[in-house]
Amino acid sequence: MPGHTPTDLSRLRTALTVFFALDGFIFAGWVVRIPDIKEQTDASATTLGLALLGVSAGAVITMILTGRLCRRYGNHQVTVVCAVLLCLSVALPPLTHSALALGAVLLVFGSAYGGINVAFNSAAVDLVHTLRRPIMPSFHAAFSLGGMAGAGLGALVAGALTPTRHLLGLTALGLLVTALTGRVLLRIPPPAPPQDTPKAPPRAHRPGPGTRPLVLTFGLIALCTAYGEGALADWSALHLKQDLHVTAGTAAAGYSCFALAMTIGRLTGTRLLERLGQTRTLVAGGTTAALGMLLGALAPALWLTLLGFVITGLGLANLFPVAIERAGTLAGPDGVAIASTLGYGGMLLGPPAIGFMADWFSLPLALTSVAALAATAAAIALLTHRATHR
Repeated sequence: MPGHTPTDLSRLRTALTVFFALDGFIFAGWVVRIPDIKEQTDASATTLGLALLGVSAGAVITMILTGRLCRRYGNHQVTVVCAVLLCLSVALPPLTHSALALGAVLLVFGSAYGGINVAFNSAAVDLVHTLRRPIMPSFHAAFSLGGMAGAGLGALVAGALTPTRHLLGLTALGLLVTALTGRVLLRIPPPAPPQDTPKAPPRAHRPGPGTRPLVLTFGLIALCTAYGEGALADWSALHLKQDLHVTAGTAAAGYSCFALAMTIGRLTGTRLLERLGQTRTLVAGGTTAALGMLLGALAPALWLTLLGFVITGLGLANLFPVAIERAGTLAGPDGVAIASTLGYGGMLLGPPAIGFMADWFSLPLALTSVAALAATAAAIALLTHRATHR
């Protein structure tokens, strides 16, 4: 590990972990105030939905461009700049008074969100290969924990603070964390991973004709995983309330069980990857998630449904981090950008796709599509491994 002491690498890992957690914390803080901002802008459900597309559009457009920015300016520099933009832009939504203005500021917020996700995932890929340990899930566990903390704090202060004060507070806290932690990223250059070891194969600066299909393949695995995350975030509570006839409070526990299981799965992901390897982790995770979601969607009893959500969360937990890491290994920041864009597309596709299928068939049957895509992710991982090891 020339040029980097173990202390440098440890500080880099800590700094990146903080940025992953900050990203989840800021994003969750915004999400919990959406109902208040809907009321403030006097937006209908339809116009709010269109305004919220600003986040998605900004993220997707920026993800595609950020790979180039990372190659030109460096993963660490782009991470810090995007963190500053993310912290500043989260304060803008409560200052708007129309759906059009809200959509415009969410375009900025989404751009910062998409940019930092590509930048810090690219930096994490470099560190993973330098340390020669599969620590990628630990970074995504930090994102999950940050999201849970942000949502919890938002729930606590919602009655006491206006959206403006709450999100301005997040801006101040986020900028302070960025100033303290960003210094580490700016002072310590990105590590150059070993080039010719089995765990760190040669890496390209951008996807070439040979690597692009593989990068797209891992992007599809990310899409299948994120589809399930988006679907459960938006539809799990309604499934419990509508199909199992539980109270609203109990219904909210469904997604909490899923999110907690995903966090636990990611916290234990490094050990799992060291024991099973990437391909077996992807195949086992996809298969587990498929079985869990069939149980969660079709079980007639509440406890079986919640158990299904937990099994689904444990199964999906490490698919996205491994897919992003593999794409980054193959093609650097551009690989991360392609896989992240496809993954984010899956998160956007999930909720409306479930809605259409629920109207045509039923919500439980629609939720089985999560199981189908999880099984597809496992099959893709297995077929890709066999194709590349002939």
